[in-house]
Amino acid sequence: MKSIWQQILRYLYLRKRDPQAPHNTNIFLMHSMNRISILLFLVAVMILLVRLLKHFL
Repeated sequence: MKSIWQQILRYLYLRKRDPQAPHNTNIFLMHSMNRISILLFLVAVMILLVRLLKHFL
């Protein structure tokens, strides 16, 4: 489980990249797509929480 959180931090550039990691355009594009999907998921969760709180308040 720890490695999953480390990978998410790398996708979001909150943690330094591994200097040993290969530099490849395909890997860069994959990480960019993952970053976008994680951010969209977090935005959707926040929207759902706001709607849920509005419903109960």
